[in-house]
This record gives sequence, structure tokens and C-alpha cells, in this order.
Amino acid sequence: MYATLFVLGFRRWSAYRTAALGAAFTNCVFGLIRSAVMIAVVGTAGGALAGYDIATTATYVWLGQALIGPVQLFTWTELAQRIRSGDIAVDLARPVDPMLAYLAADLGRAVYSLLPRCVPPLLMGALITGLTLPHTPGPYLLGAVSVAIASALSFACRWLVNLTAFWLLDLRGPMTLYLVLSGVLCGLVVPVRWFPHWLAVVADCTPFPSLLQAPIDVITGKGGFSTVLTQALWLGALLGLGWGIFALGARKLVIQGG
Repeated sequence: MYATLFVLGFRRWSAYRTAALGAAFTNCVFGLIRSAVMIAVVGTAGGALAGYDIATTATYVWLGQALIGPVQLFTWTELAQRIRSGDIAVDLARPVDPMLAYLAADLGRAVYSLLPRCVPPLLMGALITGLTLPHTPGPYLLGAVSVAIASALSFACRWLVNLTAFWLLDLRGPMTLYLVLSGVLCGLVVPVRWFPHWLAVVADCTPFPSLLQAPIDVITGKGGFSTVLTQALWLGALLGLGWGIFALGARKLVIQGG
């Protein structure tokens, strides 16, 4: 059943090819802007900053732009809308765990977005600034696992934010707070390694570095099995928390008119 939902998630998002290409174009444009700014920062710092030189900084930027789509670092409110409208009652009546069903569909979305959302930024980066990547298959194989876990972990985070709709009428506040915190602490703005010590400690106490910094580190050879293990532990913890909070919210659910 979950395999079928995975395929349906893939097919659902593959219907929006023009939107995917438009998003890839946007990622490329912002990649050019971010790489120019961050390369200038590294150049001002003397050519190296916290273990990143100009080449590795550019590689970090373009890998981050390529992973924005599969990992889905931005908003998702489908569950919250169904809770608010009462349509969640249909999900509760189905003979399938709602969280796992949504997760399977979201992973299908992530797999589809690999081609139209990942390839253009990487090609742009290779042509404009060049990419510094490993020459052995190990980091790429482990990186594929890391990206898969990061995509599932992103879903778990967004699922938890959406669950606040059981108790709040408006999700805009929690979702905005989530986008700000995750966007900074995951390493999208600058690498987590550039953070001051106190902020790096705060980031390490959250799952957010596992969304972007971790898979980039694994792909570039800066991270290894321990990095992927940390991601997996966060994933298990947040999925368990999400399942528990969903069960708690479903117990107090009130549907309009019934």
C-alpha cells in the first residue's frame, strides 16, 4: 500500500513539469547570487573560512540549491488545511496510518524532483564556478542515503508544524517561525560551520542541520557514517513524536456539524 502511495506521489508531482523547471530556474538564479556573495566573504577572510576555500564554498552553495527541492525546505500546509476543513476525518477512516501514508507520498515527490530540481543547479555551478567533488563512489552512495533521510526528516518536521492546527486556528505563525529557524539553522543561509560557537551549539540541539548541512557534508566527504546515523536518530525521534501528537490531536478532534 505504501509503495503504491509512493508511486502516486511521484506521478502527482510529475504532472507539474513546467512548475518544476521554473523552480529550477529560480534555484539557479539564487545560486548565482549566493555563490557571488559567499565567495566574496571567503575572499575577504583571506581565501579560507572555517575550512571552506572559494572552491568548496561554491560547491556548498550549488549543492544546497540542488537539494532545496528534494528535501523541501519550505512551506507545506496540506495536513493543516485538512484538519481545519474537517477532511482529516476521511484520513482517519482509511485503513492506513495517516503519517506513513503522507510520508510515502512525500518521498515520491522527493524522488521526482531529483531530476528537474537537482541537475540544472549542478550544471550551472559546474559551468560558472566549478564544483569540488570526490572522485570515489563511496561519498555518493552514502550521500544518497543521507539525502533520503533528510527528505524524510524534513517531512517529519513539517508534519509536526502542521499538527498545531489541531489546537490553533491559523498556521501562519508557527509555519513562519519554522521557516525562519530551519532556514538559518539548517545551513541554507551560510554553512553551520561558519556559525559562532554558541549558535553552532544551538543548531546541534535541533534536527535542522541534518536537513541540509549533513547531506552536503556527506556528499563532499566532510561527513561520514556518524553523520548519517545522527540523521537517522533524529528521524526516528521526530516520527515517533509526530505519531504520538497526531494520536493526541485526533482524540480531541471536533468536526463542524458533527
